[in-house]
Amino acid sequence: MKKTVHFLAFVAVTATLATSCVSSGRYHASLSALESARNDSARLATQVAQQKANIDKLNGQVSDLNGQVDGLNKKVDDLTNRTGQLSTESANRQKALSQSQQELAANQKRLTELQALMDQQKRAILDIRKKMSDALVGFNSKDLQVAIKNGKVYVSLSENLLFPSGSAVVNPKGKEALGKLAGVLNNNSDITVMIEGHTDSIPIHGRYQDNWDLSTARATSIVRILTKDYMVDPVRVEASGHSSYDPVQTNATTEGRALNRRTEIILSPRLDELYRLIESSPAGATSKN
Repeated sequence: MKKTVHFLAFVAVTATLATSCVSSGRYHASLSALESARNDSARLATQVAQQKANIDKLNGQVSDLNGQVDGLNKKVDDLTNRTGQLSTESANRQKALSQSQQELAANQKRLTELQALMDQQKRAILDIRKKMSDALVGFNSKDLQVAIKNGKVYVSLSENLLFPSGSAVVNPKGKEALGKLAGVLNNNSDITVMIEGHTDSIPIHGRYQDNWDLSTARATSIVRILTKDYMVDPVRVEASGHSSYDPVQTNATTEGRALNRRTEIILSPRLDELYRLIESSPAGATSKN
């Protein structure tokens, strides 16, 4: 643009000089016009440079802003992804919480059912003890005792009531006691029966090889009387001998040995429903494995 202005001024001056003899006034006017054009050209050039600098500055600002926009977009994308992850995690936690609550409710239900069954079993045990105590009320307390131990009813009959020394043949008085006991069993079919024979620690000689043999023979003899003479269901009855290895008193004294020579009839209500509930629970299934 500057060259163009100079050229136009030169043409104007040349044309003026070439037309005719130029007056001094017009000459000076032409020079003044040329100088003004030069000044305008310089001013315009300065403005152009300033505008170019402004444009470069603005371009830099635009570039910075574009970088900031890209950064913000990245943050938005990261935040969106994180929000999605948090939503997924929250959903998973909510699902896990729901499952835990369901399991807790199920376990609470099982616990309530177990507690109800345990209370029922406890009442049944107390009922069995009362019935046995009432049925056997006429016998000497030294020879026959009814007690609750380990959640079961123990009817303990002494050797003096049931057997002659070293024998497994039941006395008539002992058979009478077994008859009364059998009457309760036959009227309560949900009671299971365990017969345990016990001796003192003094070795025996004669018909039986040892105290193991004697304690087992006595338990079996009582089972036969209950099942054959008094028609107690054999499926409900078990027999075992413990020899002298489960004493209730010391075997070092005559009195202690007399108490150890006993037969225990252990009674308990059927626990089928309780066992079924325990085995159906997660804890029961785990322990079973």
